[in-house]
Amino acid sequence: MVQTFTQPETISLEVPNSIALLVSCEQFEALALANPDLRLERTTEGELIVNPPTGGESSERNFNITGQLARWCDDNEDLGSGFDSSGGFILPNGANRSPDASWVSRERLEALTPKQRKGFVPLCPDFVVELRSASDSLSTLQTKMREYIDNGARLGWLQAEVEILINPTELSGEDVLPGFVLNLRRVWG
Repeated sequence: MVQTFTQPETISLEVPNSIALLVSCEQFEALALANPDLRLERTTEGELIVNPPTGGESSERNFNITGQLARWCDDNEDLGSGFDSSGGFILPNGANRSPDASWVSRERLEALTPKQRKGFVPLCPDFVVELRSASDSLSTLQTKMREYIDNGARLGWLQAEVEILINPTELSGEDVLPGFVLNLRRVWG
């Protein structure tokens, strides 16, 4: 038997800034499962956020960050697990978020049921990274980073063009990710 697969018709949805699409937790999960290629998030108020794909430079920077974190995770697998930008988390405030890179301690992961580990993970990561792309406003990302911290993240990095440190070449994972040092020269070229 030969099966033929066809591409489903696509539709475009243009939503003016003045309109917020509100979805419940259940609706969000159904939308995310039905649209695995979209990067969706949901605010604590239930507003649906569709994140556009990033450009080449942002994607390359995110790849470098995730790669460095993955190597550290391989060397320290007994401490916890890392996640890429497609990993979804349900924060304690009810928001559904997907940081560009994140990490959760082994102890917190083991406290979850197998079902909780398969779906959107119901916790805030211990460590989060948000990388600013051309389509992101800095103030929106700063608000998002505060949300992570308010919901239990112990360390957060917001990678943006504006630097508070003077020409840093690396960032330390401090006591949250012991021994992890992000080489910023690989990220910013």
